[in-house]
Amino acid sequence: MKTAPRMLELDVSPALRTTQSTTVAVLLHGRGSDKQDLQGLRPQLPEDWTLVTPRAPFPGEPWGYGKGYAWYRYIEEDRLDADTLLESLSLLDDFLAALPRTIGVTPERIVLGGFSQGGTTSLSYALTRPGSVAAVLNFSGFLPASIAVDESGANPPSTPIFWGHGLGDPAIPIGLAERGRNRLRRARAELLTRDFSIGHWIVPEEVEAAVAMVSGTTA
Repeated sequence: MKTAPRMLELDVSPALRTTQSTTVAVLLHGRGSDKQDLQGLRPQLPEDWTLVTPRAPFPGEPWGYGKGYAWYRYIEEDRLDADTLLESLSLLDDFLAALPRTIGVTPERIVLGGFSQGGTTSLSYALTRPGSVAAVLNFSGFLPASIAVDESGANPPSTPIFWGHGLGDPAIPIGLAERGRNRLRRARAELLTRDFSIGHWIVPEEVEAAVAMVSGTTA
């Protein structure tokens, strides 16, 4: 008998205002955090967006990440345990497919993003599953070396990418971010980058720029 897919736990903030366009933002938390963390961004998102924040599948404590959860086991620089990332990406397949049933809303578009590990995971998802989401919002993540990108530019990634980063980020240095960005530029990705004089966190101006990219405006 076929077993039911393993589902990620989640928190949901419904849209505050209903419109004809149904956008669901799925935002993934960082290493050692939990599903409620990025719910704090709700006031900065459009009122007609639904915000969904799933919990990563791996307990962080065995890997030294504290009592929260993780999307993969990190190694160093842009290297990670690829098998753990692939498991998370597979679980996200099932999670996104079940969204209409889970939250009672059928999205017109899904925007996938996240902070730190969540940004890395969302970027990896969009690059390995072209056309699966409307846009990806990478806040302070990196592009894993294990994720293949055609740097000849012959097959540009189809998903628009926002990549915001802190110039003083001690966890994922700006140089590591630029390494991944340059791979995407060579691949001719639709990439919008914004850097801020901050460390490893998100500022309102960053969220504003990300939302503006998705909405087709400028910020």
